[in-house]
Amino acid sequence: MPSKKADKDADNLAAVLEKIPKMFKEQTATGERLHEIIMAANPSLKPRLWYGMPGYAKARSKPVLVFIRKDRYVTFGIDEKATLPVDEDAPDNLIASAWYVTELDDATEARIAEIVRVATG
Repeated sequence: MPSKKADKDADNLAAVLEKIPKMFKEQTATGERLHEIIMAANPSLKPRLWYGMPGYAKARSKPVLVFIRKDRYVTFGIDEKATLPVDEDAPDNLIASAWYVTELDDATEARIAEIVRVATG
């Protein structure tokens, strides 16, 4: 018999999977693929709705570290509580935290997976 935690995790996953087509509409395939990439990059993440968008945390009671949303473009982002890589060679003091996704190709998918692994590592 599943535990209450397992039931809640399953409910949270179902809510995320239900939200993606409603939120992403004509870009549903992109939203679903981003979900797959995030979960493959760190299968221990717990998806849940976070401010009405899909978010991914290390545990149900932990802060969301990675999220996806639909603005004008599909957005993939990491929260400030994630491990934020600082580019020591950058000529500025900016830390990347969100990216617009216009198309998913192999290079983009690999970069997103790398960002998820670092952010949630």
